[in-house]
Amino acid sequence: MRWAGYAAGAALIVLGLGGLAADGILIGWALWFGGVLAVHDGLLAPGVAAAGTVIGRWPSSVRSALIVAATVALATLPTVLALGRRADNPSILPLTYGVNLLIVLAVIAAVAVADHLLSAARKNWSR
Repeated sequence: MRWAGYAAGAALIVLGLGGLAADGILIGWALWFGGVLAVHDGLLAPGVAAAGTVIGRWPSSVRSALIVAATVALATLPTVLALGRRADNPSILPLTYGVNLLIVLAVIAAVAVADHLLSAARKNWSR
């Protein structure tokens, strides 16, 4: 059964690459994918490893909040930078996404502080 899954996956990969080649964008896609791999292996993975050694002994609520905040910030970076905004169509990205991101990050921080205080209070009550 495992080999059937491998075969199906390989067939889908070949189908996708064939579609990219038929559209004439295989080289552009390969350059983009190579850039993503270089950024991941050269910047993101070492940065996460370094951050993990720095915050490894911090309380779990703080570590969780940092992970969620970093994920939200990374996921919303294109909208915060307004990468798709065009002058001829003001309805594309009409909001102040930087301010909204700061609000979301503040909520994440507030939840982390509340969780940390509640867990500290539980420890004191159990004594």
